[in-house]
Amino acid sequence: MFDALAERFESAWKKLRGQDKISESNIQDALKEVRRALLEADVNLQVVKEFVAEVGEKAQGAAVISGVRPGEQFVKIVHDELVNVMGESNVPLAQADTAPTIILMAGLQGTGKTTATAKLALHLRKENRNTLLVATDVYRPAAINQLITLGKQINVPVFEMGTDADPVEIARQGVEYARSQDIDTVIIDTAGRLQIDQDMMAELAQIKETIEPHETLLVVDAMTGQEAATLTRTFNDQIGITGAILTKMDGDSRGGAALSIRRVSGAPIKFVGVGEKVE
Repeated sequence: MFDALAERFESAWKKLRGQDKISESNIQDALKEVRRALLEADVNLQVVKEFVAEVGEKAQGAAVISGVRPGEQFVKIVHDELVNVMGESNVPLAQADTAPTIILMAGLQGTGKTTATAKLALHLRKENRNTLLVATDVYRPAAINQLITLGKQINVPVFEMGTDADPVEIARQGVEYARSQDIDTVIIDTAGRLQIDQDMMAELAQIKETIEPHETLLVVDAMTGQEAATLTRTFNDQIGITGAILTKMDGDSRGGAALSIRRVSGAPIKFVGVGEKVE
């Protein structure tokens, strides 16, 4: 995902090759290339502005290190800032002291949220965590059927009450059922829309208030790029998220969504594409 971005950064390094030191004049050309690389990777414009400004400030204030070429020094500054944005270490999923651990999945329709829910359950099963999937998308019958089908394929049970029940009540009863069956992790697959609307956000907020999840994960299409920041900001402001899952990683994703999500929300990318094969 980040390979193309790394290649684009090469142009920035070239601007400083052959220079004796980092100066205000030569750094500007390199920063323009960094800005261009991020925009071509579809990073959110505001995120790009902030990132470039911070790199520029650190580069201009950097002391010249003896024996280190300016280009190499600039590479380290950009690298350190990328690490700062993305986080220095992997952040694992929460695990409640008292079972079950509750994970709420949120996102727009068409992002692959239901499939990502099943993939996450399969991943946890391989970590010896027994999981229950809960189907609360009553607005799209195919979503319930899809989750049931995926659950059978990966041998993970699915709790559902059909399309006539209240999603909040389905989520509540699903968690209670998990407790009664000594299931240690519950993953709630919620309804998505083609675009954000207040009904969806209000329902998500109700579900979250009722079940008090330990994780609220936003599922984002890795292809969205610029839109990822707006989407993340809205979900984070209205329901609060603890992490994100990027889907459709086999497409033409350019890394912009990951950088934008992390910068806007501060929430870690818990899983990139989850990494499990579920048809």
